[in-house]
Amino acid sequence: MSAPCTTVPAQTAPAFLLDIVEGSANWAAHGEVEAVLHRAVAAAAAMVGREHRPGAELAVILTDDTTVRGLNRQWRGIDRATNVLSFAAPAIPDLDVPTPLGDVVLAYETIEREADEAGKPFADHVAHLAVHGLLHLLGYDHESDPSADIMERLECSILARLQIPDPYASSDPET
Repeated sequence: MSAPCTTVPAQTAPAFLLDIVEGSANWAAHGEVEAVLHRAVAAAAAMVGREHRPGAELAVILTDDTTVRGLNRQWRGIDRATNVLSFAAPAIPDLDVPTPLGDVVLAYETIEREADEAGKPFADHVAHLAVHGLLHLLGYDHESDPSADIMERLECSILARLQIPDPYASSDPET
């Protein structure tokens, strides 16, 4: 179920420390990806960073379908690639070091195919999936219609700050 995008007011929020790991050479074809990820994570932190300490660490792993398929099989029991996976870091005691938030893993071939099929810019789709993965790490999900509505509205609001169109809007006027 998809709710229309609305603006959610920004909250005072800490920024996240972002570590981008390229696990596949495919990503080099899109030189703008690192800048896209930094902008997407900063926009998400400004909207929903709430209870996380300043400087929480987030890793985004840019990999391929083969790697994501293996992770999906190992951790979710689903033997296929998917566009994004999120792995929350275990909670650690309050130390004087940045708090690890977790990892967002992006699958190049799936993301490229989905962007092509939807007729949307690759960078916009990457930004959407990075935001989606980060929201999972912050405790949001789409397991029920009400929680999916909340998560989708947040995604839309964050992406609107980046001037990225609603990813849930249908391009088919009949739907």
